[in-house]
Amino acid sequence: MCGFVGYVNQKDVPEGTINSMADRIKHRGPDDEAYFSDDNVSMGFRRLSIIDLAHGRQPMFNADQTKVLTFNGEIYNYKEIREELRDLGYVFKTDVDSEVLVYGYEEWGPALLDKLRGMFAFVIYDKKNNEVFGARDHFGIKPLYYYDDGDTFLWGSEIKAFLEHPNFNKELNLRLLPIHLSFEFIPSRETMFKNVYKLLPGQYFLHKNGKTETHRYYKFNYDHIDNSQTVEGDADKIGKLVDDSVKAHMIADVEVGSFLSSGIDSSYVLNEAAKLKPIQSFSIGFHHSKYSELAWSTEFAKTINQKNTPIYMNGDDYFNFLPTMMYYMDEPLSNPAAIQLYYLSKDTSKHVKVALSGEGADEFFGGYNTYLEAIPFDRYQKYVPKPVRKGLAAVAKRLPRFHGKRFLVRGAQPLSERYYRVNYVFNYDDRNRVLKDPSINTDSGAYTKHIFDDVKGKDEMTQMEYFDINTWLPFDILHKADRMSMCNSLEVRVPFVDKEVAKFAETMPVKTRITPNETKIALRTSAEREMPKKTALKEKLGFPSPIASWINDPKYHERIVKAFHSDTGQKFFNTNELDRLLKEHAEGKSNMQKIFTIYTFILWYQVYFPEDTTENTVSLVHRTQI
Repeated sequence: MCGFVGYVNQKDVPEGTINSMADRIKHRGPDDEAYFSDDNVSMGFRRLSIIDLAHGRQPMFNADQTKVLTFNGEIYNYKEIREELRDLGYVFKTDVDSEVLVYGYEEWGPALLDKLRGMFAFVIYDKKNNEVFGARDHFGIKPLYYYDDGDTFLWGSEIKAFLEHPNFNKELNLRLLPIHLSFEFIPSRETMFKNVYKLLPGQYFLHKNGKTETHRYYKFNYDHIDNSQTVEGDADKIGKLVDDSVKAHMIADVEVGSFLSSGIDSSYVLNEAAKLKPIQSFSIGFHHSKYSELAWSTEFAKTINQKNTPIYMNGDDYFNFLPTMMYYMDEPLSNPAAIQLYYLSKDTSKHVKVALSGEGADEFFGGYNTYLEAIPFDRYQKYVPKPVRKGLAAVAKRLPRFHGKRFLVRGAQPLSERYYRVNYVFNYDDRNRVLKDPSINTDSGAYTKHIFDDVKGKDEMTQMEYFDINTWLPFDILHKADRMSMCNSLEVRVPFVDKEVAKFAETMPVKTRITPNETKIALRTSAEREMPKKTALKEKLGFPSPIASWINDPKYHERIVKAFHSDTGQKFFNTNELDRLLKEHAEGKSNMQKIFTIYTFILWYQVYFPEDTTENTVSLVHRTQI
């Protein structure tokens, strides 16, 4: 688990630039650093040692030193691939998974990616062909960015490293602001920085002769759904898959711990890990019992005779860290749970270097309550002709509010417009009111329609899950997990986000994922065989927090008002509308997510574009320079 940076050399780049870029992401790898440079390419690496601690320094070379590797992540089946390569004549000097990548690429080229099981981002410089190859894991657990303006080509684990390169032109991608306000992230290869791109999950790039090509080697799909499968049968298979995946994710030469909330996902992971060896768990909570899951998690850990460490945070912890969080995120992300994850990772890292976590189970097995609405909408759209649905919606819009009005209006919309994640924070009309320049507003549904088109003809729940697996999971859930753990030099592993787990999830029919009243049917059935029933059947809470009430606390409310009326706030937003959101929230209408999204964007901009603001947000960030 590490971080890396690199660039194609240019004559005007000062010596030491690669070192400065690597220093920006020192938090990803405080144990070691090393560099490579020739006439064409410079590469830097920061290491967090997990496997074969005495060896495995990077950049790593193949035998004739014609290929140079930097790698972030873990390959869980590296031993099997190593044996295959040994049979082909390759000689290994270490017991690290990195060496498998450099020789595997030498033997198979991009086809190596089809063999890998793990979380990874890596770049290989091929000196013979003077080309740079980069790849990202199947689901986007580990990050890989690149900057390409036609003249300069940079890459790295985090965008902030690019700030140290003299030819990086830092510029806001303003046209994406409405997209961010809709989704709370950018659901595409684009970022909030112009000419900076994410390599998407399941993709690789090849940069040669000044040109960059991207190719997809993996894409999750629902082409093999088997309607003959049953809940009991799928529960059997899930039990075996979770057991196998947890075993694979426990491989390390350092102690492994586990995050634990009150829900089924992290509890199931911990339960399976505890069968292998004693494992310490860590839980985050608040002193306000209404928002805290600590009683549940502590009780479950005791039930399976494992030690649980409770971790507490308060409002000051939350708001004081927000500017620094925006720095570590690279891009604005307004998921309120991110800060809980930071403090959970911070204290966990004092005890272990690796922690298991339960992300991904909701996306692959049908865990979100919103999926339940797919059943009535599927029936409505199946039995009521489209012209009739449109007519009913038109009538409903003209009538006063009544029970069922929202259903009739939404029932005439395609899922690509209706699905709540498409306008998750602000809808189109809201954005028109809140933006200082409404002319930049855009149709968020059109921005992501191509994702729904991939599964056109599938049932609505399957379309929802597919959308979440391709957007919410990589750009929000896994993004915050990586950033908030790695800024504490902690490796987080996610056994549910696994190639073999996903292969089975692609076959599950709706009836084994949800019923009209319950989510994650097969997963819960599997978990109930291994854990107490009340844990297996517990309702999903996510990461509950008191932030909605904190917004009204004068101490924190004043900070938000100050940000809303700052230079940055007035530059991008209609401050009268922001004041209205705060007033409504104080009067009992929950505008928490809208307020938090605007507030965190302002903080992010002040952190990354300090030259464009008079605010002193940067002084709050625990860095020497932004």
